[in-house]
Amino acid sequence: MADTPFLSRERTALLGQLLRYAITGVLASVVNIGIYHMLVRRAGMDPNLAWTCGFVGAAITGYVVHGQWSFRGHGGRDRQAVRIARFAIVSLISFGLNSLWVWLLVQHMDLPLWAPYPLVLCVTPLLVFWLNRIWVFE
Repeated sequence: MADTPFLSRERTALLGQLLRYAITGVLASVVNIGIYHMLVRRAGMDPNLAWTCGFVGAAITGYVVHGQWSFRGHGGRDRQAVRIARFAIVSLISFGLNSLWVWLLVQHMDLPLWAPYPLVLCVTPLLVFWLNRIWVFE
């Protein structure tokens, strides 16, 4: 029996995408959390409204960097309008889930401002990666 590589080309490509996605996700999350934290702390804005502002900044950052880097070489790039619409839908799913974390933990349970960060940084991104990979950047 011939030796087979530990990781196939397909799995290596998937791991590369996941790593690039994670790095980009950290960047987008820093944008989101930075805007959120600044608007709540410095401007006294409602946490969910501040989260919305942060989300917009993160979504713009995410679309550009994910499209150019995270999912480079994956799928076609000929249906730009469809990809933007799908990215917007996935982003709204992400936004809804993350807004739920903020509402539940900060406003409903009266936990610290940073309480949603673990869920926002770990749970939501896995779902969004999967949706982006199979539907947005197909």
